[in-house]
Amino acid sequence: MRLTQAQLEPHLKQGLQPIYVLVGDEPLAQRECLDAIRVAATTQGFDERTSLIVERSFNWQQVQNFGQSISLFSSRRLLELNIPNGKPGVEGAKALQALATKTLPDTSVIIILPTLERDAKNSAWFSTLESHTQVITLSEVDATNLPKWIANRLAQQGQHTSIQTLEFLAHQVEGNLLAANQEVQKLSLLYPQGELSDEVVREAVLNVSRYDPFQLGEAVLAGDAERTVRILQGLQDEGETAVAVMNPLMWVLRPLVRIKQAEMRGANLTAAMTNARIYGDKQALVKRALTRLSLRQLDAALQKLVDIDKMAKGVMLGDAWLEISRLCFGLAKVRSR
Repeated sequence: MRLTQAQLEPHLKQGLQPIYVLVGDEPLAQRECLDAIRVAATTQGFDERTSLIVERSFNWQQVQNFGQSISLFSSRRLLELNIPNGKPGVEGAKALQALATKTLPDTSVIIILPTLERDAKNSAWFSTLESHTQVITLSEVDATNLPKWIANRLAQQGQHTSIQTLEFLAHQVEGNLLAANQEVQKLSLLYPQGELSDEVVREAVLNVSRYDPFQLGEAVLAGDAERTVRILQGLQDEGETAVAVMNPLMWVLRPLVRIKQAEMRGANLTAAMTNARIYGDKQALVKRALTRLSLRQLDAALQKLVDIDKMAKGVMLGDAWLEISRLCFGLAKVRSR
């Protein structure tokens, strides 16, 4: 069964289903869907949550072992299974099909997938998931609909503004829903409910910190190692968290992988960038990055961000900020081939 993000919350009130599959690269939608399921799980007595990240050396027997184990602390459990590259492999495909057709007792499972390539979409394992689970596609919002999306978010917090101001906000965030959501939340903290004038919105949006994580992504793409180091230090000095820096980096690198794959297939580069929602001046920035960075380097960078996420959450040993710094500096200093 397919659900939209809007349908998820009322669906959850009817009780958690055995398996949910989140598919897509949109980070805000993924975070909000995960949060909604987690809150519903806690409310409905799922007191234990386990996260597994599928990497090259992942042992799929862990999933079966989890189902057979008995929790000492909770009778109902939530299992999150994150497959960052969307490729479970032969053993993983079998395990996912078995999981979909014979669910784990007293367990609700969330399977997290990126935007899938055509082969994965047409695979037997994904077809089985589509037939037996609740699939939520994490859709991006195109530039035309972004002002309306921002208006709806403002309305949820009792605020509204003019069409012109909504278009200004949409232009400022350049299609990035994480950034758009941050700006909307900032307006709720700064101003009471009611109408927001163009002047107060512009003042709030343009009065930002000297450094922000999106500037870091641009410096990395541009291959400006000196600016990359300066922004990293500034973000740390301003007290930014590793997770807040990592998410925009993921948002920058994921489309780059898709564009690089399209380029290697011989597809039109401009069309590939448009499909990845890269517009205007950013296209020149991305083109320069593509001449410097190989697909192998980009894939490795995304995998490293998965590890950094685990460090930031205390699941893996390591200094998340140090690893972010090493990753960004390493990508920025790669020279054109």
